[in-house]
Amino acid sequence: MAFKPASRLWAGRSSLVPSPAKGRHCASPSPLENEGHVKILLADDHEIVREGLKALLEKQGFTVVAEAADGPDAIRLAKETHPEVAILDLAMPLINGINAAREILREQPKVKVILLTMHTDEHYVLDALQAGVTGYVVKTEAGSDLIHALQEVSRGATYLSSKVSRAIVQAYLEKRNILPDQLTPRERQVLQLIAEGKTTKEIATVLGISAKTADSHRTKIMSKLDTHGVAGLVRYAIRRGLIQP
Repeated sequence: MAFKPASRLWAGRSSLVPSPAKGRHCASPSPLENEGHVKILLADDHEIVREGLKALLEKQGFTVVAEAADGPDAIRLAKETHPEVAILDLAMPLINGINAAREILREQPKVKVILLTMHTDEHYVLDALQAGVTGYVVKTEAGSDLIHALQEVSRGATYLSSKVSRAIVQAYLEKRNILPDQLTPRERQVLQLIAEGKTTKEIATVLGISAKTADSHRTKIMSKLDTHGVAGLVRYAIRRGLIQP
């Protein structure tokens, strides 16, 4: 079975970025008309990655209006700059890309969110789509895929890198069960912070909740995951891509 560079799952009418001229075939997308008017928020905890992505985007004429190194900064800058597209790394500190996407879309539902990640497992993709993410790009393919992803999500389509498409199809062919996460979005946020070594007080500060509420979340998480130690929580967080080992 042959696969295209990405899967376009569905499309709408609106467009931030026009498509290349019909009938043209080229190895990489050419500069697009009016793309400079598309405001982009770029979030990744590695500065060198941000610099490379920014150079790629600016070469195509896009405007990066803000850069963030972690989830809370991405959420804050989205409120301040009102981007049309947010490109978020999955494995950001404090609040990961999926949870950051939820927060951004809660305040600004019209923002198009593209997630950058090294993970192709289907449960990451499902979590992202359920959060409202409309573009899922594997970092190893970002050089060729990111501009195409911007084109597709701007039209209301959902874009998946080819590696992701293959993983999902393979899972279907193998008839594997794709298990949903047992935790709520808030519990996943708390779990990530626990796995990063944050204390209950620090978790409360980051999430803007009371220490009592943070401790209650910790108790519920341990009960749901049937574990009573931090080591078990860390292992689960790694499997779910909330943190990197």
